[in-house]
Amino acid sequence: MNEGIEAVLFDFGGVLSEEGFRHGLYRIAGLNSLDPEGFFETARDLIAACGYLTGRATEALYFARLRDATGIRQDDAELRRIILGGFVLRDSMLSVVEGLRSRGVRVAILSDQTDWLAELDGRMHFSPLFEKVYNSYETGKSKYDPSQFTDVLADMGLAPRRALFIDDTEGHVLRARSQGLHAIHYRNRVQFADEMNGFFPGLVVDP
Repeated sequence: MNEGIEAVLFDFGGVLSEEGFRHGLYRIAGLNSLDPEGFFETARDLIAACGYLTGRATEALYFARLRDATGIRQDDAELRRIILGGFVLRDSMLSVVEGLRSRGVRVAILSDQTDWLAELDGRMHFSPLFEKVYNSYETGKSKYDPSQFTDVLADMGLAPRRALFIDDTEGHVLRARSQGLHAIHYRNRVQFADEMNGFFPGLVVDP
């Protein structure tokens, strides 16, 4: 049973697409003989701390801070190419989006991203599938702030119990639940299909 859910909010990287940020950073770490997970954690923390994630800093500043902190050698253009190249839309998830729309369920993106998301949309043209795209770079808040969820619900005119949120980061899922939303922690396709079909029976037919 979908428990009266009227809208589904999807994370982008790691849910609708492959996780290009993580995959790209792992590749950059390898090119610089750095520990991949340690480099990823540094890069993830810096993108929030410097303000790029919430639109208060530029890509150039972020990459400069990342070079200072880690000693990587690549220039801005190469870093962007590697990171953005890792984002590949998952056709199976787009089918889920289309299936929800056919059932009259509202769909939106809620992503912690930068101006890269608009660049990716220019290449992939995914935004027309969604009623809204909430990007931390534009909203000025990330999903680390629980009020981001209530802001989005208010903008869409939704009660928390009427919304389902899907994300591959457990902390974001827990924060969404703390605000009253239903939520699925996306770990793999089979697990996701099982949980999603619990809300919308028969929606995901080929996990």
